[in-house]
Amino acid sequence: MSRVFSGIQPSGVPTLGNYLGAIRNWVPLQDTQEAIYCVVDLHAITQWQDPADLRRQTREMAAALIACGLDPKRCILFVQSHVRAHAELAWIFNCVARLGWLNRMTQFKDKAGKNQEAVSSGLYVYPNLMAADIHAYHATKVPVGDDQKQHLELANDIAQKFNHDYGVDFFPNIEPLIQGVAARVMSLRDGSKKMSKSDPSDQSRINLTDDADTISQKIKRAKTDPEPLPEHMAGLEGRPEARNLVGILAAITGTLPENVLREHGGQGFGAFKSTLADALIAHLSPIAAEMKRLLEDQAALDAALRLGADRASAIAEPIVAKARDIVGFLPSR
Repeated sequence: MSRVFSGIQPSGVPTLGNYLGAIRNWVPLQDTQEAIYCVVDLHAITQWQDPADLRRQTREMAAALIACGLDPKRCILFVQSHVRAHAELAWIFNCVARLGWLNRMTQFKDKAGKNQEAVSSGLYVYPNLMAADIHAYHATKVPVGDDQKQHLELANDIAQKFNHDYGVDFFPNIEPLIQGVAARVMSLRDGSKKMSKSDPSDQSRINLTDDADTISQKIKRAKTDPEPLPEHMAGLEGRPEARNLVGILAAITGTLPENVLREHGGQGFGAFKSTLADALIAHLSPIAAEMKRLLEDQAALDAALRLGADRASAIAEPIVAKARDIVGFLPSR
């Protein structure tokens, strides 16, 4: 089996968008690939984090991943900072990557905005650490969204330059893993914006820990338009909020938006929202309950993550040790 790697930041309880757009797609890979997943806390500190919040959110994200179906016995699940190979290889890649390459990274420009002189240097070299995350395991496939494809291209550029500079064929090429059409979940308050944890309004998103009443109320208040649901996809043109709710029901029930419209076309949003809320509650309530159970036994969760880190280190340490040797570092032992 080929080796797959992906990571997610501990930036708070995952949203429905995180779940449908990424996390849920990782679950079946446990049975078809050698799957390695981590909570990327090193990436998180490119922006200042309250230490207590970072620890809490790291555990919350790990618990969410397990509750969503990642099985530490079928995949490798760990916390990024627990495996030193990530930071060590990232420094080597800092010395391989060119400034011109990093200057073209659109995500840095988006996150830094007009305040580029005041942001951390970690945010600037973030893509080099992302490249190290993947190459430390010689992973060849990475599930990515559109916003990460540029970083993946940079990771391949870094590997190719390393191989060229040192006359080796050591780091393999990475391929984006496309798993059909990923669910793109938008804000419940504005169908033109992605559902995000950073939105100041909690009403804009469904959190995986929301209880049944909260989910029901958020869906009831979700922005819509006065027209009934159309019977065909063409009728959703120019109706971003309607398209979003139809897409969410399709994704959560494992069907196509066309099928949703075939069944619910002509309905007003009152009845449709009730159906959507019921489907979300049925699907997400077991996840919330399992997260709660896992977080109540913090020692067991931490132990599972340490075991995952040991398994990850067993793969990454020899690869990074070889990279050290290729670069010309003296043996550490």
